[in-house]
Amino acid sequence: MTEPARAHGSAGLTFAGLVFHNVVVKKLRLALTSLAIAIGVLTVVTFSIVDHSLRASALSIMQTGRADFTIAQKGVSDLLNSNIDDATLRRIAASPDIAAATGVLVGTTRLNADNPLFLEIGIKPDQLSDFGVTVVSGAAFTATATNEVLLGWRAASNLGKHTGDTITIDGTALHVVGIFSTGQALGDAGAMLPLVPFQAAQRQPSELTLVFVRVRPGTDISSLRARIEHDNPQLVTVQTAADFGRADRSLALINAADQGSTLLAIVIGAIIVMTTMTMSFIERTREFGILAAIGWSRLRILLMVMCEALSIGLVGAAAGVGLSFAATQILGQLPSLVGILHPVYTSGAFWRAVYTAGAMSLLGGLYPASRAARLSPLEALRHE
Repeated sequence: MTEPARAHGSAGLTFAGLVFHNVVVKKLRLALTSLAIAIGVLTVVTFSIVDHSLRASALSIMQTGRADFTIAQKGVSDLLNSNIDDATLRRIAASPDIAAATGVLVGTTRLNADNPLFLEIGIKPDQLSDFGVTVVSGAAFTATATNEVLLGWRAASNLGKHTGDTITIDGTALHVVGIFSTGQALGDAGAMLPLVPFQAAQRQPSELTLVFVRVRPGTDISSLRARIEHDNPQLVTVQTAADFGRADRSLALINAADQGSTLLAIVIGAIIVMTTMTMSFIERTREFGILAAIGWSRLRILLMVMCEALSIGLVGAAAGVGLSFAATQILGQLPSLVGILHPVYTSGAFWRAVYTAGAMSLLGGLYPASRAARLSPLEALRHE
């Protein structure tokens, strides 16, 4: 079809219909450009879901105890590598603003194929109540017992264990003296052991992973946190998910990679869209000239090209979201991430895909759209 014929035929189309026709007429180009955008969206959305999931897992550990905030070692590569000594705990607990400071040693072990990262928490039996633990069956362990364990009710249900049964953890047969509940899913899916024997078994005498702090009524928590961090520069207090990066360096790096991938995807995607739309502009120069000659305003031509770019971006966004779901499911099956990565597909992930693809399309389509809008009809009609 010649360009004049195309322009004449488009007279019977609505503006949206013309945009749709121009997008789908070059099917291979549409597919390749949409695929490039989809890969960018895939990267951005997958990073976002993984970052959210890992933060949620870290938050679950922090929220196991009934506390107003948690204390950890600053800047460790993994939250479970945090190290706080007993002397520091005693010094912090001496503050008159603190009602209770519960120190725990946290570890994970491979229990079986279904529980590759089974949570273990070492705690003193007289601090179970302060930690928010309710023994719902049986009794608490004794402080020096080397063969006693409390199972969370979720763990007991999953493993088919009851009070009085025996469970083998880290090669040691332990007597289940009771079942507990914390009201927190991750904690209830793990086990609690006497602190001192657990420290010995982990070869970490007098060492703690986290300190859970409950303040007295009327205490200014922000001021107390600032005072603890000032007096103990090696420590950091954590109250919300936003604080995790200061304690866990790996989460901070993942967050930085998440933000960096978004920016990089937008830049690369915009370049690809601009290249594609510029090629389209060169091929359709006469068409733009005819549209201008029959009365189309520059703004209308610019809007048409921008809408074409946005349409391609939406196709890429839809494909990218679908690919990201598949990618996160595959990542969740990796041995190093089983039990840690629990993908949650929030509305934020969808909107992130939309604005990422939209930014690619708008930035990439702006240059060819402005060229098409500024094109003079006479210059365009002389184009071969």
